[in-house]
Amino acid sequence: MLDIKWIRQNRDEVQATANQKGIAISVDRLLEQDDKRKLLLQEVELLRRKRNEMAPRINAFLQQQDAANADRMRLEAKELNRRLSDLEGKHREAEHEFNQLMLYVPNRVSPDTPQGLSDQDNVEIKRVGEPAVFRFEKRDHVALGELHRMIDIPRGVKTAGSRHYYLTGPGVLLHRAVQQLAFDLLMDKGFTPLEVPLMVRTDALLHAGHFPLSQDQTYKIEDEDGWLVGTSEVPLLAYFNGEIVDVTEPIRVAASSLCFRSEVGSAGKDVQGLYRVHQFAKVEQVVICEDSLEQSEQLLQEITANAEELLQLLELPYRVMAVCTGDMSQKTYKQMDIETWMPSREAYGETHSSSNITDFQARRSNIRFRDADGKLRFCYTLNNTAVASPRILIPLLENHQEEDGSIRIPQALRKYMNGIERIQV
Repeated sequence: MLDIKWIRQNRDEVQATANQKGIAISVDRLLEQDDKRKLLLQEVELLRRKRNEMAPRINAFLQQQDAANADRMRLEAKELNRRLSDLEGKHREAEHEFNQLMLYVPNRVSPDTPQGLSDQDNVEIKRVGEPAVFRFEKRDHVALGELHRMIDIPRGVKTAGSRHYYLTGPGVLLHRAVQQLAFDLLMDKGFTPLEVPLMVRTDALLHAGHFPLSQDQTYKIEDEDGWLVGTSEVPLLAYFNGEIVDVTEPIRVAASSLCFRSEVGSAGKDVQGLYRVHQFAKVEQVVICEDSLEQSEQLLQEITANAEELLQLLELPYRVMAVCTGDMSQKTYKQMDIETWMPSREAYGETHSSSNITDFQARRSNIRFRDADGKLRFCYTLNNTAVASPRILIPLLENHQEEDGSIRIPQALRKYMNGIERIQV
């Protein structure tokens, strides 16, 4: 959420950003609604003052035993209350419509964000490692998973429907190993671990900027104000809702959790294997800091570097992408994605995402800090996917396969795999 005063002063920029992000909102209508609610509030407050002034006047007439004027004023007061009730209803409606429109206003974007319409317009920043060259007929992760009895998609579909799966045996070990490696990496970087709720209230998703635009991607719990989270970013942020926090040193928190996404609108897209599934596990890092673009940029680079370090430990080739305006979410000021080489796709596939949200989430969540002068200010927030599995298993299995079908385990994972160095046929 942005400050309405800032929106009014930068209406053309806000409208242009909404258009670039593909968000259907009229800034002119928003500002007209802001004017309407303010005018109605002025009228409501004027009538309230008049009503408050009537009571002592009626009492004065009664003390003077002037029943006629007292009755006249009672009738005037009754009419005024009727008008006031009508105006208060109109003001509530105008306030509600204004608040609903505000929920669709996008965050501004950084000056160095590329302009574009989709992920095809994202810009490569750097590339690390070289894609593997296979001198044999390579297998994809599904074939490798079946060969080693690590992945069972047919039984997942039989049990839960499309985009579901079972991990078995060494597949489970790898799935848990990459998460623990990421979690330990973040602990060494000073992150505080949290075990978070997987179900949150509507307000938590609104405050995080995931609602209303991503509501169709989220599973609703029937008969409750509850939703299954698609990322632990939401409960991590909600932990601080409504609080005044100390950000003398940026707050760094992390969680490893299950995540759920409905993937509405992705029919026929990435249906093969484990790339796009309804249930997965993710290690998320969230940072809260003071309202400094310079500091938040440094922290964005830091959390992205954490994800890069993990990929280097997993010995996987990857590239870092500057995400363009058309591929960014409503809440994002600046975003960088990391794409890892996936041999079966003969292309890089997104595995990580880093975002600087500035004060967009903090305004909705009312997360503030006191500056050097003691003034309350809204914090900045950032987040990054340290690792998401089973998607990370795609490059992990495919890049480390051998000609005989065995899979080499990177050195950094072996301590989490009971010392297993290679998954043999």
